[in-house]
Amino acid sequence: MKKSIIILSFCLIGLSCQNPSTALPRIAIAGLAIESSTFSPARTEAAAFHASQGEAVFDRYPFLTADHPNRKRAKWFPTLKGHALPGGQVTRQAYDSLMGITLEMLKQNLPYDGLFFDIHGAMTVEGLADAEGDMINKIRSIVGPQTIISTSMDLHGNVSQQLAQQSDLITCYRMAPHEDALESKQRALENLLDRLEQGLGKPQYKAWIPVPILLPGEQTSTRIEPGKGLYAQVPLVANQEGVTDAAIWMGYPWADEARNHGVIMVTGDQKDKVQQGAEKLAQAFWAARNAFDFVAPTKEFQAALAQALASKKKPFILSDMGDNPTAGGAGDVTWTLRELLNHPDFSEPNGKKLIYASIPGPQLIEQAIEQGIGQRVRAEVGAAVDNRYAPPLMLEGTVTAIHKGDKDAVVEAVVQVGQISVIVTQKRKPYHHLSDFTNLGLDPKNTDIVVVKIGYLVPELYDIRGDWVMALTPGGVDQDLKRLPYKHIQRPIFPLDAAMETPDLGVRWIPQSEKP
Repeated sequence: MKKSIIILSFCLIGLSCQNPSTALPRIAIAGLAIESSTFSPARTEAAAFHASQGEAVFDRYPFLTADHPNRKRAKWFPTLKGHALPGGQVTRQAYDSLMGITLEMLKQNLPYDGLFFDIHGAMTVEGLADAEGDMINKIRSIVGPQTIISTSMDLHGNVSQQLAQQSDLITCYRMAPHEDALESKQRALENLLDRLEQGLGKPQYKAWIPVPILLPGEQTSTRIEPGKGLYAQVPLVANQEGVTDAAIWMGYPWADEARNHGVIMVTGDQKDKVQQGAEKLAQAFWAARNAFDFVAPTKEFQAALAQALASKKKPFILSDMGDNPTAGGAGDVTWTLRELLNHPDFSEPNGKKLIYASIPGPQLIEQAIEQGIGQRVRAEVGAAVDNRYAPPLMLEGTVTAIHKGDKDAVVEAVVQVGQISVIVTQKRKPYHHLSDFTNLGLDPKNTDIVVVKIGYLVPELYDIRGDWVMALTPGGVDQDLKRLPYKHIQRPIFPLDAAMETPDLGVRWIPQSEKP
């Protein structure tokens, strides 16, 4: 009788009952990740996700390599995992295609005890109001209500009630910039493994609190207060006995959807600790709302450029924020580059040197490949996707470098125009690493001014900065949210409705996941 009771306990949590003393949990892996700006005219196709399938999915996770202990803790069934550069809305055809592959692969190895669901949380798909909610619903319809789904997210994602209900475990990054991205994914996976191994099943309680705040990441960085102190409270809640995890989502401000707002979630088995922890974090988030500010000095472009030209610090980095491709900008707005090329200081033989990263220009790339290094090229660049602020730019200069084979850019070329080194790409690309520059023969550390389509600086650029200003430039991810034509976000919301009354910051209890 005692043996049969043990066997039953394993069956109830979904584990294989063939040999319960040695059976490993069966865990699937799936997910699509992107930030999608609804204020950008760009569209994202399936190829942009660089999707991995089957065994290739393991290559994305250092904590699931063949020799890592986690790999031996379960039988793994990776399906499809894709991650695209932030951009415009995902086409319905692309989404349906990638999800179709995912669902068919999931059907092949049923049943599953768990599923590691690795997403961003700010994907917008044409015709869907809650893309991640739709995605997890489709997955749940295949795997069934018994499978424990552990969801890993970016803190700039959005957690709808639908996503919260179908996620049994859920967590997100605790740092911006996201230096803890892999650490957070590993935590999501190991939370799942731990509960399966210990026979705990799904957490008994899931607290969800919507917080009506919507701010850009450049104002909520954890490098400075109040973001730093706010996120420091998360592990104090998450590490309590009886609590599985805790998280704060800032939401994604450049998509006009009802689900886009701040959220607190805490999961666990002790109701009082889950509730108290969630409400404590929600109240701290709301109390800090007026203290959030840009992580660096922020100026209109002309004032920022004047400061850079007057500075003796190298490199002086200017963030071209409005067209930041890592926030969802098209990455091809020509407005800033046009202003730079028309500035007389950069035509002076002994003037300050500047690197501009970057602008897409496939026609110029073709010329550069044909003509070669040291030759003159002339072709239009930019504004093929977003021409609302400036038209395509006729760029003429000397090719100083060509680099082929980049994952995002495909082909890159440096075109010298006066004192400006313009990085031109076949396809858009963010420039975050020193190697992105040095591979092109450029030396950002010793260049007077570096202009990058970015918001807050990622670690490698932050570490080399002599000085830094974030420029308020135009584009699909405009930092002045009051200029964006919102129609669908829930109002009132801070800071658009700065005088709003204190909202209800009490827990909404989310029921257990179920088959849609």
